[in-house]
Amino acid sequence: TGKPTLTALAGPASRQARIAVDNINGRKTAYEGTLGTAIVKIFNTVAAMTGATEKLLKKESIPYAMCYLHPFSHATYYPDAAQMAMKLLFSPTDGRILGAQAAGSEGVDKRIDVLATAITAKMTVDDLTKIQLSYAPQFGSGKDAVNMAGYIASNILRGDAPTTYWDEQIKMDPEKALLLDCRTGKEVEAGAVPTAMNIPVDELRDKLNELPRDRQINVYCAVGFRSYLATRI
Repeated sequence: TGKPTLTALAGPASRQARIAVDNINGRKTAYEGTLGTAIVKIFNTVAAMTGATEKLLKKESIPYAMCYLHPFSHATYYPDAAQMAMKLLFSPTDGRILGAQAAGSEGVDKRIDVLATAITAKMTVDDLTKIQLSYAPQFGSGKDAVNMAGYIASNILRGDAPTTYWDEQIKMDPEKALLLDCRTGKEVEAGAVPTAMNIPVDELRDKLNELPRDRQINVYCAVGFRSYLATRI
């Protein structure tokens, strides 16, 4: 935000100490701001963040867009792949990355560190799709979680994947906005939004005539991938 803040972290403190000594010795350097990159582990769960949070962006009236994703720490066919929950915040005009949070058990630190570097370099979500990170099945995926965050955010900015968030959905009139659950029948039996219509994504092409054409259709699934496919259909 460019505004003063209190960030009690060792990294910024040690950098400011070095800058103070530089200036004492005649080398004019300046502190360029704090991202607040932080990480914590609670039992087997790791949570990390960098940059601005949605709460801060709202407080400062800074325009933003966001996306959620649930990638795995490495290729799922290699043993012990762990799923993460990630949130990326970015500018709705130029796609510049504003902040990110992630939680999971493995691979969280790597992704947040990459995104912290991207914020420092003033990179955009489109730039994230082009980052070439190390890949082997036990370390990541062909499209790393960072790349996927960039693809999803870019899809939103280009209008390829228009997105509605849960807090917007609950305010919508069901007569004007249909909620479509594209999960399987067994998943729906385990729990679903009561007002949602269920058509599994694998059956959607054959049942398009069952969908209204005079209402907005908001699609959901388990983590977002199938609802993305359904939206494209």
